[in-house]
Amino acid sequence: MREPVDLRRQRILAAVQARGTARVRDLADELQVSVVTVRRDVEELTREGRLRRGHGVVRSTLPDQEAPADPGGPAGDRVAVVVPVRHSYLTETLHGARTVLEESGLRMALHLAPQASGTERPLVERALADGAQGLLIAPRWRRRAEEAADHEWLAATGVPTVLMERRPWRGSALHALDSVCSDHWYGAHLAVEHLVGLGHRRIVFATRHDSPTARSLRAAFTEIAGAHPLVERWAWTLISPEAGVDGPYSADESAEPPALLREMGATALVLHGDVDALMIVQRLAEEGVRVPEDCSVVAYDDVVAGLGSPPLTAVAPPKAEVGRAAAELLLRRLAEPPGSRPGRRIELLPRLMVRGSTASRTADSNQ
Repeated sequence: MREPVDLRRQRILAAVQARGTARVRDLADELQVSVVTVRRDVEELTREGRLRRGHGVVRSTLPDQEAPADPGGPAGDRVAVVVPVRHSYLTETLHGARTVLEESGLRMALHLAPQASGTERPLVERALADGAQGLLIAPRWRRRAEEAADHEWLAATGVPTVLMERRPWRGSALHALDSVCSDHWYGAHLAVEHLVGLGHRRIVFATRHDSPTARSLRAAFTEIAGAHPLVERWAWTLISPEAGVDGPYSADESAEPPALLREMGATALVLHGDVDALMIVQRLAEEGVRVPEDCSVVAYDDVVAGLGSPPLTAVAPPKAEVGRAAAELLLRRLAEPPGSRPGRRIELLPRLMVRGSTASRTADSNQ
């Protein structure tokens, strides 16, 4: 005998409220009905305001404190995600991770680390005490010393852990930890080859120096430009005075990018990250330097680069894909016995988004 619709929907509602969240597919299996039937019921319960729909999942509308306690429910189904506060670059990464986790029926508990050293550890400890079964983390690590201080405890969380956009040092306590990051060397390569292909031979690189990504980019630009047969002259500097914490820096390294551009007779700039790049382009315009006619500009990050005037050509790391790959790797770890497979390092390649801020070097350009 077919179960009455109202009774089936009450069972769906009770199951979701008990767990906080549930996958549509799992509900269909439990009720022994089709996925289409459950989706139809969920749509009706959502219209009534009794449930909330996600991507392949259903959530309770009860506040967390009112949800019925369930040992196998919300706490056991939670993955902690720890990222720095006010870090727009990681927004797309979070979205990618959230999509994968919600499709699997896991809840993502987001923790934002304040702008101070050592703030990630208490957040992780609190999340684990609350029952988190896995951890996705992108530590701020403004200084190398901060990274070293986190190695031992982060390697010993006791739950599957995946680093996002961070590459552990070789031989460190985190060397065997799972990680997913962008290949920033390749991103630097894309920027240099694009500019050289347009005829630019003198290039200024202005980056930050207060994160692992920033330090990786400086090393990559130094290696690539220093070895390139067509790059006649190049220099690196901080993109802004507050963008570095590991000084002191030499006079050239602390020079403002527009001034260094004039001093070198350079016709191209590579700038990390987007907001600073947009501000420097505005300064160039105030000083009568036209982009791209007088100077080609490539930004690195591509969060808001396309909104500039002109829209900035930019290297775009695969931010959302990093989040998705990290979440997928974590899910595999959660489903496997501990230590059953070796640690994995996954690197994803950035892309170059060519827009209006780069052009071929004109014949009358002076280098």
